[in-house]
Amino acid sequence: MYTLFFVLGVPLWGGLVLALIGHRAYARDINVAFSLATFLAACALTVQIINNGPQLFWHDQFFIDPLNVFLVTLTAFVSLTTAIFSRPYMRIEQDHGKMTAPRMRLYHSMYQLFSFTMLLGFTTNNLGIIWVAMEAATLTTVLLVSVYRTSASLEAAWKYFILCGVGIAQALFGTILLYMAADKALGAEHATLLWTNLDQIKGQLDPTIITLAFVFLLIGYGTKIGLVPLHSWLPDAHAEGPTPVSAVLSGLLLNVAMYAVLRCKVLTDGALGTPMAGQLMMGFGLLSVTVAAFFLSRQKDVKRMFSYSSIEHMGMITFAFGMGGPVANFAGLLHMTVHSLVKSAIFFTVGHATQKAKTQVMSEIRGLIKVNPTVGWGLMLGVMAILGMPPFGVFASEFLILTTAMREQPWAAPFLFLALGVAFASILIRVLPMVFGDTTLKPLAHPPALVPVFVHLVLALALGLYIPPYLNGWYVQAASMLGG
Repeated sequence: MYTLFFVLGVPLWGGLVLALIGHRAYARDINVAFSLATFLAACALTVQIINNGPQLFWHDQFFIDPLNVFLVTLTAFVSLTTAIFSRPYMRIEQDHGKMTAPRMRLYHSMYQLFSFTMLLGFTTNNLGIIWVAMEAATLTTVLLVSVYRTSASLEAAWKYFILCGVGIAQALFGTILLYMAADKALGAEHATLLWTNLDQIKGQLDPTIITLAFVFLLIGYGTKIGLVPLHSWLPDAHAEGPTPVSAVLSGLLLNVAMYAVLRCKVLTDGALGTPMAGQLMMGFGLLSVTVAAFFLSRQKDVKRMFSYSSIEHMGMITFAFGMGGPVANFAGLLHMTVHSLVKSAIFFTVGHATQKAKTQVMSEIRGLIKVNPTVGWGLMLGVMAILGMPPFGVFASEFLILTTAMREQPWAAPFLFLALGVAFASILIRVLPMVFGDTTLKPLAHPPALVPVFVHLVLALALGLYIPPYLNGWYVQAASMLGG
């Protein structure tokens, strides 16, 4: 109970403290300190769940099990490494005049509150509070995306706010329908939105109401995931916000929305006894993978290109969970983990590269290997990892997804192979000149914060070679709970 209190309380308190002192020079270190404390609390919570199994807290309002405990730790870890990366990055942005003292205070405060909203969404047992957490995450990230106050960033923030606001409204209607189904099954006095209670009576829920509820929930939370055709906010938000924000948006926020969909899918499968929910997810996932892959070939802005890569990978994850079954669910969870690690590492290197070149246009960024070898190699290795080259973890998860699709959904396999091939060629043909081309830029004056990059890549490599028994146990238990 106390461990969960610290997991949620530290970032919330951090947001309040940094709202007061976030403009100070030492605020960057305070931001890292709060993120480190949150990560340590998440590790302690993980140990507690490993030793004692799934637990309910605070009158059953919070629930920790194998499905969300590793996502809590992953979120806290990537939040910590992103905070470390943002120390020198945001200082340079301030030196360039893009960040003023009030903007730095807003950035640091919203960063911690954003971490709080994500962790709240993962840990709550109440599907209504999950919706509140997603809405709060939208509001905090709107402020982070618009922090530069340029016309492009303000336009991207408004686009993000309006589209995700409409999506969240759909999710709210789906949540109300879930409550209606619970009311019909249990009566007004015992109706609930607690997931553990709904899971126990999912076979009694009205199939018609649950079908409608899942459709609205998938569309609503699918907007936050970035599923095609609900994706148009995502490239703009990634491209116009600060690079640390792009890293946590792509690496973490999309996972929270996916988690909400998975919780609802379990209830829908139990109520219907048919694969309707999985078929919808496979359709949206396959469409997202295919469309995003072809959009990749048209991009000129490096951050927009990698945002479309995020859409592609979230589509792959959605397709895997749509197929269901122990192998596909295991692969989906593994892919969520390695995508978060690798994509955030890529955004770290892209941040330093664009800061030095003073542009995000790929044709104007050349010779990173000469400007700073660690930036160049970091980007190259990150790209090879995200494209699914062995022995990185993305290769292992994609291999499992593709082989399962060939066996269980053979009609979809050609589309997946085509999309992955187009994405591979589109990204590689643009990144190679960025890393190895000729340049007139001088080497970086300040050493970049690249320890987070290589920590992420080493972890992604390790997961491709060997999954520790305790992590494998989480994946297996979570995959079994998700069913199929």
